[in-house]
Amino acid sequence: MKELVELIAKKLVRHPEDVVVRVIEGDKGQSLELHVHADDIGRVIGKNGRTAKAIRTLLGAAASKANVNVALQISS
Repeated sequence: MKELVELIAKKLVRHPEDVVVRVIEGDKGQSLELHVHADDIGRVIGKNGRTAKAIRTLLGAAASKANVNVALQISS
């Protein structure tokens, strides 16, 4: 899951070297924290959150195939 989010984010941003994905294990599954450069936060979130929603949809599909619960948080 981490690699999927990292790959998508690096393709979207202008500063791919600043993309960091942290995995936090919890009681209900995994939580992924995506950190990007402050200039790239708009590119990752997208207009009205459409890009972020698309990333979460892809992540949800991959997570359901692997039988895990995953949440994504985006920050700069």
